[in-house]
Amino acid sequence: MKKLDAKSLTTGFIAGITAALLVLGAAAQPTLASILYAASALPVLIVGLGWGNAAAITAIVTAALLGMVSVSPMFAFGMAIFTLAPAGWLAHLSSLARPASEIGGPDHLMAWYPLSDILLQLCAFVTIAVIVLGVIIGFGPEFTGQLVDAMTQAMSTQDPAMLPDAVALEQLKRTMVILLPIIQGGTWVLLLTMMYYIAMRIVTASGRNKRPREDFPSALRMNRNTVFIFLAGIIACFLGGVPAMIGAVVCGTFGAGFLMAGFASMHLKTRGKDWRLPALILAYLSSIMLLPLMIPLIIGLSDTRRTVALTPAAKADKEHSETD
Repeated sequence: MKKLDAKSLTTGFIAGITAALLVLGAAAQPTLASILYAASALPVLIVGLGWGNAAAITAIVTAALLGMVSVSPMFAFGMAIFTLAPAGWLAHLSSLARPASEIGGPDHLMAWYPLSDILLQLCAFVTIAVIVLGVIIGFGPEFTGQLVDAMTQAMSTQDPAMLPDAVALEQLKRTMVILLPIIQGGTWVLLLTMMYYIAMRIVTASGRNKRPREDFPSALRMNRNTVFIFLAGIIACFLGGVPAMIGAVVCGTFGAGFLMAGFASMHLKTRGKDWRLPALILAYLSSIMLLPLMIPLIIGLSDTRRTVALTPAAKADKEHSETD
């Protein structure tokens, strides 16, 4: 582990203040809440990737303390499990490396923690965070029922003709119990992955990166074992009750991982083709509909592998070695 020094701690302290301000800004600006809240992971990721674990931990503690003092301990806890802790863990995993000879590679190279395993752990982390949040707020049929009732009441004040009938309303309430966890979990995995990518670009541009900036189209894939986790989530969705809600979260988080892997594979396969740009634009635009969205999801499910980034041993910091 890196030696503690004032510069790293100061950098982490500043990053923590920045992260806390972004979260507080999200609370003050509901229209930009999701983007600002997700962006609070960016300072932690940058200092973790560029200055090490000590700076990342300092940033997390600083932001959590500011959130606790400014709002409440529960607010700080929400910050920690949704953005701060996942960001710090992603930065830590990205800094892990070991001699490539330990995995059957050349002696003069270092192998970095696979991006597919980083994505797996991110999906698992977000799954746990969404489940914990659901327990805290009492998520369930009663919660979603109240939410749907509030939505329909707001609609009735604008246009009474838009109100659904009683049967459709009851069906909507049952659907929301499964749909909301899928959307929440999937969206959060997508946003945190995007922040990780941006942080990696920034740290690489600054010259402080130890891990090489990987080519996401060729490296961003899901671990083979995640197929079974995703399948278990789908099966749980049909069991009803609490297992169905947990299964929905798993489908959302790991489904988002496969979706990103599918789009990454499409970027790789269309590279160098004249029709690449219009094809990708069409793919992204059509993904707002459910049926076309299944295509990159299936591609991601069919292309699972672990890609390992390699660098010369001289460029890898021995302090960031992975222990078995």
